[in-house]
Amino acid sequence: MKKVLPFLFLLLFSQNLLSQEIITALPDTISHWKKQHKLGIDINQISFVNWNAGGTNSISGLLKGDIKRIYQYKNTKWHNELLFRYGINKQDGLRIRKTDDALVLNSTFGFRTDTISNWFYSAKFNFNTQLTNGYQYPNTNKAISSFFAPAYLFLGAGAEYINKEQNLKIYLSPLTQKSTFVLDTDLSNEGAFGVQKGKKYRNEIGFLVSAYHKDEVFRNVFIENRANLYSDYLNNFGNIDINWQIQVDMVVNKYLTANVGTHLVYDDDVKAKEEIDGVLQTVGPKLQVKQIIGIGLTYVF
Repeated sequence: MKKVLPFLFLLLFSQNLLSQEIITALPDTISHWKKQHKLGIDINQISFVNWNAGGTNSISGLLKGDIKRIYQYKNTKWHNELLFRYGINKQDGLRIRKTDDALVLNSTFGFRTDTISNWFYSAKFNFNTQLTNGYQYPNTNKAISSFFAPAYLFLGAGAEYINKEQNLKIYLSPLTQKSTFVLDTDLSNEGAFGVQKGKKYRNEIGFLVSAYHKDEVFRNVFIENRANLYSDYLNNFGNIDINWQIQVDMVVNKYLTANVGTHLVYDDDVKAKEEIDGVLQTVGPKLQVKQIIGIGLTYVF
């Protein structure tokens, strides 16, 4: 019996040590990153058979995505977002036409002095361009825009107000650099999108105000607003560039949604193009308006 007791003691001690090693070896599963992927496709179709009022058969589709990576720990928050949209339309007797094209990357890093304040000291990065050529239809011989023509990059520092309960964000930056890129040689030689003729880029320093708000106005009916206001200090300060998007989403169920969207853009450096007497000519700046209505599928994971 005396020989057995030391053996049992040693066995119990080794098991306890082993269990301690297993517990301390477990990985830390706590992550301060939040991930979200939202993919959707909208399809609109209209067809006519012996329709007295006439009409043209057509079908259009829009592919869209919203990918987020959000880091939040104590008083630090880093919000990253990738947005993309691409839409096409096909009508009888006409070639496929592009209806929407956008690639946007947003990144905002913020720090606050305590956990109660809604104000963050922030730095913001924003980049947006398009993927394929754009045309002044029906003229498809000459592109009026293309990938990285234009492309816009905003980089600045300021303060951001974040209210989670109201789903509201307001960013104020007294010092923001705006870079405009036109890498297409033909468009660059024309001095398109505000660059000097023959130049590939243009830099500005100005004041930026950005705002985001999303609200459920009725049950399963959401209105989302994104707005950017920018004014250059050195070139006609007070002349404001506007980029405002309004999106109304009506959620039918987990996957099916109906949506109405409006996008307003005004930039004094962007000259509109019109076809006059069969010739595409450059005219003055104008308010750009785009409206989209669609019914589609959305998958969030």
